[in-house]
Amino acid sequence: MNSTPSTHSQEHLDLVFLFALQCLSPREMASVEAQILLCQDCQHEIETLRPVVQSFVGWSTDVLRPAESLWGRLSKRIASEGNTQPFMPPMEAPGKPRWEEAAPGIHVKILARNTEIDSVSMLVRLDPGTDYPAHRHAGTEELHLLHGILKVDDRTLYPGDFIHSEAGSVDHRVWSETGCTCFLMTSTEDALS
Repeated sequence: MNSTPSTHSQEHLDLVFLFALQCLSPREMASVEAQILLCQDCQHEIETLRPVVQSFVGWSTDVLRPAESLWGRLSKRIASEGNTQPFMPPMEAPGKPRWEEAAPGIHVKILARNTEIDSVSMLVRLDPGTDYPAHRHAGTEELHLLHGILKVDDRTLYPGDFIHSEAGSVDHRVWSETGCTCFLMTSTEDALS
């Protein structure tokens, strides 16, 4: 992470978000932490994200997965205690999720899917000036704004804000003038209006 203080690309902000969520390798965590210590903008982002991340404590843990590095360390430790070879995952193991452009100006990074209840957890990034299509919620939706400003109908959200929407409710207009990044848990059966 070689950004200059107060110059933040989307990749730079993604690393700050992943640092706040503790989703980086120990080496990456140290690198991002060093950048945060030198950059007031990064420190502000972390302080803004702190209440959002702390709210995750009350969430169900059945959708959380350990970091990739944990599997390797755990496998080596078990192997050393049992004098066996560590388990090596198959080469076709899925890679880390990547940003996909779902529509012009709308980017998603799928984190988890639950096909049994038709739900998905993802990061969503809207480019500046982008509208998200009007939609009816098929199930409960939770949105946590991480960065930027997001407007949902008559509400304006700032980093750290949260919206809980019940099944059957409708978001008529969702847009961001500044661009934004949010964490979203929603149904895969939502219908565009």
